[in-house]
Amino acid sequence: MPRAERGLFLRKAIAAAVALVLSGQAAANCTRPVYLTLDTGHMGVAPLIADVLKRQDVRVTFFAANEATQQGDGSLGDDWAAWWRARAQEGHAFASHTYDHVYWSADVPPGRDGTARFRIRASAGPQIGQTRLFTAAQYCEEIGRAARRLEELTGQPPLPLFRAPGGRTSPTLLSVARGCGYAHVGWAPAGFLGDELPSERYSNAELLAKALRDIRPGQILVAHLGIWSRKDPWAPAVLEPLIEGLKAKGMCFATLREHPDYQRWIAAHRDDPPWSR
Repeated sequence: MPRAERGLFLRKAIAAAVALVLSGQAAANCTRPVYLTLDTGHMGVAPLIADVLKRQDVRVTFFAANEATQQGDGSLGDDWAAWWRARAQEGHAFASHTYDHVYWSADVPPGRDGTARFRIRASAGPQIGQTRLFTAAQYCEEIGRAARRLEELTGQPPLPLFRAPGGRTSPTLLSVARGCGYAHVGWAPAGFLGDELPSERYSNAELLAKALRDIRPGQILVAHLGIWSRKDPWAPAVLEPLIEGLKAKGMCFATLREHPDYQRWIAAHRDDPPWSR
């Protein structure tokens, strides 16, 4: 590796390590945590969300796919590389959302070799909108492709976790994913923050009130970095008052690195990350 590249790699590694230490110190003081997770989307509000998180000193877990964006070459494209690097330096965590944001539709009978197969539909990438047949190995590669890209962009290993688009899974799909090193992360019913819902029927004020009423410590929350269909964007309008309101109720924010259901899994795969196999 040339000297300049070695220096850049070292600087990235040091920055990531410092961010992780700071994140760990914050997590140690967090006794009533909630786990805010943010999936990719059109990224139009991503800079505003980053500003809120930094201002509120909150760490989250990003689940990333390479989705179409309002500006730039896709949410995992080079145009967004600086944005992802900055989030890593702030101590956030990252995991795969499948590279082409592929929705599981159904299990299908195994192939002749007995391997599991699935019917999937991509909502991003060159085969957007097409229903295809995936083998277990192809689905694992789809998860791993996003994880590898996240590592390139952030300079730190992502978590050995994934979120299926729409949360759509089957027991067979979950078993296959765990077999290739990835545990699935859903969200609590109260943790669905509603940013995908039509704003004509679900106002930001109503979504904020519901979240502040229903969310409890220990729950995983989910929102997005931009939803195409919502006319009145949820973020950042709801995000900051939600964070402030939950803090006022004695809650704090942690990443999935600190979640008790995933800590052992993450530790077990630290030295053998599945996307590098």
